[in-house]
Amino acid sequence: MSTETSKKPSVLFVCVHNAGRSQMAAAFLTTLGKGEIEVRSAGSRPADKVNPAAVEAMAELGIDMSAEIPKVLTTEAVQDSDVVITMGCGDECPYFPGKRYEDWVLEDPAGQGVDAVRPIRDEIKTRIEGLIASLIPATT
Repeated sequence: MSTETSKKPSVLFVCVHNAGRSQMAAAFLTTLGKGEIEVRSAGSRPADKVNPAAVEAMAELGIDMSAEIPKVLTTEAVQDSDVVITMGCGDECPYFPGKRYEDWVLEDPAGQGVDAVRPIRDEIKTRIEGLIASLIPATT
């Protein structure tokens, strides 16, 4: 454990299957956050594997998600996160006072090809850039 007085902000991305939207969001935040933000993702009913079209769409931008595995949403993951971003799981996400919750309404990439996933990916990237700006003060 670090003895730093300021703890890294932590973000949890939640969608139903943890196979597309939440995985792409976590991959973007991990890459673009440059280690300044702790990143988690989970699903209320996780799939067996990450959506291949999402993996392909992210690979086009140089981000490799091929080794990711969908994870089940736990109460602990929510408790340990400062920001909880839901993507279509609605009321299945536990609520804890004092957390920052956001619901990102994004099309579900499940069952769609990479052409349909690209605009979802790009919308997630834009939202991640805004999230980073809200969590990490500008240093310039």
